[in-house]
Amino acid sequence: MSRTRIPLPARPVAVLAVAAGLLGPLAAPPDAPAPRTSPAAAVAENTATVFYWTRTKNWAAHNLHYAPDGGSWTTVPGVAMEPACTDWVKKTVSLGSAAGLQATFNDGNGTWDNNGGANYALGTGNITVKDGVVAHSDPCAATPPAPAAKATVYYSTESLGWSTANIHYQPAGGAWTAVPPDTRAPTAPARVTATADGVSVLLTWDPATDDRGVTTYQVTRTGGTGGTVVTDVGSTVHSDTGLAERTAYTYTVRAVDAAGNVSAASAAATATTGDRPATPATGEPLGTDPRKDPIYFVLTARFNDGDPSNDRGGSQHVKSGNAANDDPMFRGDFKGLVQKLDYVKGLGFSALWITPVVLNRSDYDYHGYHGWDFYKVDPRLESAGASYQDLIDAAHAKGMKIYQDVVYNHSSRWGAKGLFVPTVYGVRDSQWSWYYDEKQPGFEYDGLTVDAKTGKSYYNGDLWSTAEPTGNTCVNWGKPTGGKSAEGYTVYNCQWPSPTSGMFPKELYHQCWIGNWEGEDSRSCWLHEDLADFDTENPRVQNYLIGAYDKYIDMGVDGFRVDTAVHIPRTTWNRRFLPAIQERVAQQHGTRAAQNFFVFGEVAAFVNDKWNRGSVNHSAQFYTWKERKEYAADDAEAALEMYDYEQQQGTGNQPTSTNAFLDGNSYHTPDHSRFSGMNVIDMRMHMNFGDAQNAFSNGKDSDDSYNDATYNVVYVDSHDYGPNKSSERYAGGTDAWAENMSLMWTFRGIPTLYYGSEIEFQKGKKIDCGPTCPLATTGRAYYGDHVAGSVAASDFSQVSSASGPVATTLQQPLVRHVQRLNQIRRAIPALQTGQYSTEGVSGGMAFKRRYTSGSTDSFALVTVSGGATFSGVPNGTYTDAVTGDVRTVTNGSLSVAAPGKGNLRVYVLNGPGRIGTAGPYLK
Repeated sequence: MSRTRIPLPARPVAVLAVAAGLLGPLAAPPDAPAPRTSPAAAVAENTATVFYWTRTKNWAAHNLHYAPDGGSWTTVPGVAMEPACTDWVKKTVSLGSAAGLQATFNDGNGTWDNNGGANYALGTGNITVKDGVVAHSDPCAATPPAPAAKATVYYSTESLGWSTANIHYQPAGGAWTAVPPDTRAPTAPARVTATADGVSVLLTWDPATDDRGVTTYQVTRTGGTGGTVVTDVGSTVHSDTGLAERTAYTYTVRAVDAAGNVSAASAAATATTGDRPATPATGEPLGTDPRKDPIYFVLTARFNDGDPSNDRGGSQHVKSGNAANDDPMFRGDFKGLVQKLDYVKGLGFSALWITPVVLNRSDYDYHGYHGWDFYKVDPRLESAGASYQDLIDAAHAKGMKIYQDVVYNHSSRWGAKGLFVPTVYGVRDSQWSWYYDEKQPGFEYDGLTVDAKTGKSYYNGDLWSTAEPTGNTCVNWGKPTGGKSAEGYTVYNCQWPSPTSGMFPKELYHQCWIGNWEGEDSRSCWLHEDLADFDTENPRVQNYLIGAYDKYIDMGVDGFRVDTAVHIPRTTWNRRFLPAIQERVAQQHGTRAAQNFFVFGEVAAFVNDKWNRGSVNHSAQFYTWKERKEYAADDAEAALEMYDYEQQQGTGNQPTSTNAFLDGNSYHTPDHSRFSGMNVIDMRMHMNFGDAQNAFSNGKDSDDSYNDATYNVVYVDSHDYGPNKSSERYAGGTDAWAENMSLMWTFRGIPTLYYGSEIEFQKGKKIDCGPTCPLATTGRAYYGDHVAGSVAASDFSQVSSASGPVATTLQQPLVRHVQRLNQIRRAIPALQTGQYSTEGVSGGMAFKRRYTSGSTDSFALVTVSGGATFSGVPNGTYTDAVTGDVRTVTNGSLSVAAPGKGNLRVYVLNGPGRIGTAGPYLK
C-alpha cells in the first residue's frame, strides 16, 4: 500500500512555550498494568534518595520499582523518577523503619534493569546506581545548574477541532511531564446492526474513536421478559444467544475508555428472533492442553464418503477427468468421517484437523478455501444425522478434538455473502448462453441444491447482469476488451472478478496483485484470482469474520488452524482477531477452555533459514509475539508502522524465549506474558524434512525465537507441499518415513500426519494440479477405499476389531509404527509438554526432555536412529519405553547404542517400563 503525503496550508496555531531541555517525542508512555501489590505501611521515617545513571540505557522514561526490606513491592512499573542533573535521574522514597530496599529500574514499557536477575540491594541516604555499580554519594552535589533552555512548539488545532491543547513532553535525559487527566469521552459507536438467527442475535458496530483509545463497549439490551441487560464486550461484535422465540430485542452500544469515560449511546438497532432450533447446539470443547493431542489432518471431501447423495462434481467435473473416474470433487463428508473416527482413534490420534467447513463458491472448491457464505456450513459436507455439530459431538464422545481450518485473509472470487458479492457483466447471446445460467427467482445457491431448470448446482444466475448495476464501480462496464476467449468468443470488461477492475469496493477488498512475496504488499494484495483479498483492517470486514467464527466457537470446536495467516498484519491479529477468539471462548465455555483453545497459523515461509529471507514480518515465529510498542489507532496505519519498525529492528533485535528449553536438567515455568495467542506450523522443520537430521538441526536453531516452540505443529508434508517446497507427496522411503515419525513423536512440538501418510498414500504423486488432471492421480486422491469395512477402537492406538480393506490397512508397517509411537508419547508427559536440552548430549538426533508439575516429574533421554551418550544427568533407574531395558546411573552418564534407522530409545527416569509391543521399527 502506498501513501502520498500532501503539504498542508498554514493554519491558526496554539503556541506552547516550554522551559526545559530539548524536547522528546510527543508520545504518551504506555498504560500501567493493574496493581498487584501495595507498599508496606511506613512505621519510622528512614528515607533513601536513589540516583540512576541514564546514559547507558538511554530510556525515554525511568521508574524505580522497589520493596523496603521486609515489605511489599510497589505496583509495576513503580514510581517515576525525576531529573536530577546531567545524565542522572532521582527519586526519594520513604522506607518506614526498614534499613534498606530491594530495587529494579524500568522504562515503563517492559524493558528492565534488574541487576541480571538479582535485583539491587540498596541502603538509606544518597545512593547511586551506575552501570550496575552501587555507591553512596550525591552525583549532583558539585554540578552547577544548567542554564535553562527553551523550546517553542507550534501545533495546529484546526484539523482536529480541539478547544484546548496540552503538550506532554520529556526533556532529553529527563522524565515525562505528568499526563493531563482524561476527561474526554469516546465518540458513540456508529452503524450498529442487529441480525437474528433463530433465538440468537448477532450485533456488530464500527469502532468508536477516543483520544487515548477505547478499552471496552457496553451493550445494552431491552425487550423480552429479562428486563434490561448490560454486557461488556472487548471487540466490535457481540452474539447474544439463548433468547426467547419470536421476540423483538433492541440494542444500544456505548464506548468506554481507560479513564472510565463513557460515550453517548449509539443509535438503537432492533432484531426479532425466530423459532428455536429443533436440535440445540450441544458442543463443548474438551479444553485440555493441546500438546497432548497428536493431529490427523484430512481433506473432508476426499477422506471417506458416507453419503453419496451429497456428492457434487461442479463445473469442472468432466474437464478435470474426475467424471471418467466416477470421482466427484465433493465426495467425502462428515458422515464418512464420523464412520471412521475409530480408524483415526485406532491409529492413536486424539485431534482431527479438518479443512474449512464454510459454504464455498468457485469452479473447483472441494478443499474449502474459497469461502462464500462464512456463516453457513457447506451442505455438500452434511447429511441427515451427520451435521457439523454431529461430527463435533461424535469426536468429543471419543475423546477427540476438532480443529477447524479457518480463513480470515480472503473470500472466493465471488466475494462473501452478507458482506459484498460482486456483479459481473454477462450476456446470454449465441456465444455465452452456455456459460451464464438464467436467473431463477427464489433459487439460492447453496452448492448442493440442483436447479430444476438447468440441472446445475453450480448456479451463477445470481452473479451476472447485462444492465449496469446501480453503484457499479467497475471501469468500462460491458465494453469489449478487444480480446477473444480460447473459443474465439468476444471478451468484455467486468466479465470476471479482478482486484484492479474496480469491481470490489476498496474499503472492503484490496485492489492489487502481490508483486513482492516478502514485501508489505503480500499482506495487502490478492494472492490469486480465486482468492479475493479482504481489507482485514476495515471494521466491517473484521465484524463479519469475527461474527462468523463465533458461530463455530459456540458449536464447541477445540481450535482453529489459520490459513494464510502471514498475509494479515500481526497488529491486526493481535488487536482484533485473536482477542475476539479468546473472549468468545471464555464467554461461552469458560476460562480453562479459552486457555487451551488452540490457534495455529500457517505463516508460509518456504526457505531453509531461520528468518524468511531476512524478513521478520514474514517469518513464522514473528506471529507468536505481542507487539512491543504502540502504533497508530487506525489499523491500516498501524500495520504499516509495525512493518517498517520491525524491518528496521531486523533479525538480530527480535524477542527471544527460553520457554522450550530446560535449565540444565530442570524444567522451569514458562513465561507466556508476551504470547500473542497464535501458535504456528513449524515451517522450517517442514521445509527440511527431506532428511530427519536436517529437520532436527533446523528446528533447534529456531526455537529461541518462538514464544514457546513446544506448541509448534510439526509435519512432513501436507495438502500444499512436501519438504523443501516439493510439489509431490513425500517419497523418501518407508525407513525414512519411520525415522521422521520417530523424531516428530518425541521431539518438542505437536506431531501431525496428513491423511494416508500412514501407508505412504500417493507417494511421489503431484499434490495438487487443479482441474487440469483427475484428483485420483494426485496427493488429494480419495482415501475411502483404504478404510472401507468396519473398525472399532477400544482406546487410542487400540483396535478391538476390523474387517475388510481397513483391516489390511491397519497391518501396514507405518500404521503399526505410528500406533506405538502414540502409545509411548501418551504415557510419558515429558514427550508431550516437556522442555528439552542437548546440553551434555552427544549423538545425531539425541536430546533430553523433562516436565514437572505438582506430583508429576517426567524425565526422558531420547535418541533417534543413532547412538548417544547423555552426561550430567540425574542418577537413578532409567527404563527404555521401547525395549524395557533397565539402566542404573550412578555417575551421571548413560550411553545408548544405535537402535537403527527409524527406531529409537526413550530411557525414562523411574519410568513405567516397556510400552506396547515390538513392531517393524520400534523393537
